[in-house]
Amino acid sequence: MTDNGHCGHGKETTEMQKMCISIVPIFNHLEPSEMNEIVKHTNSVSHPRGHTIYHEGDTSDGLYIVHKGRVKIYRLSENGKEQLVRILEPGDFTGELSLFNETVHDAYAEAMGKVELCVMNRDDFQSFLVKYPAISLKVLGEFSNRLAKTEKQAARIAMETTDTRIAMYLADLSEEENSSQVKLPMTRKDLASHIGTSPETISRKLTEFEEAGWIRQLSQREIEILDMDALLLV
Repeated sequence: MTDNGHCGHGKETTEMQKMCISIVPIFNHLEPSEMNEIVKHTNSVSHPRGHTIYHEGDTSDGLYIVHKGRVKIYRLSENGKEQLVRILEPGDFTGELSLFNETVHDAYAEAMGKVELCVMNRDDFQSFLVKYPAISLKVLGEFSNRLAKTEKQAARIAMETTDTRIAMYLADLSEEENSSQVKLPMTRKDLASHIGTSPETISRKLTEFEEAGWIRQLSQREIEILDMDALLLV
């Protein structure tokens, strides 16, 4: 396992691993006894903010499940520019491609704050895929969701203006949170990387949206949408 975190021990660790496994969609459909079996094959690892959990090119030898905190998955271009792939929240996982064939990581994973992970090695996970086929279907479902999001994002970057990409991102966030007041789940730098623009452009466009009366910037990360219809017509 290519990490330098700290593994926990004892009863407290076991309880954490149970909670970790129980919030993961690929496992939470199992019976309690089956989940307990999986818990026995996971290790608890913590990382401080800014720590690189794995690097591009490292051997991918297991599954990393987020229990607490958030993890940023990103790639670096040839000129060193960061391209955000996705942000993992509690219950999300990464490293799953190693479960089907030996491979290396094609991106970096970085702790966005203090994170707690549950880690399972490749051989153990493969044995569970055979023993509980329903897990395989859940993993395939997750692959399908990620592919759809990636294709949607690529299409937006290729076909839509920066204004539209920012507006649609805010609209999607509002729909996810079911609220007109949203909190950006990432820094403006990461958001710029995610939608294919610069942090300066993000700030400039949000100011323009605010001056038009479509949004109100409550803080650097909190935004209230005042006129969704106008925003969607950008």
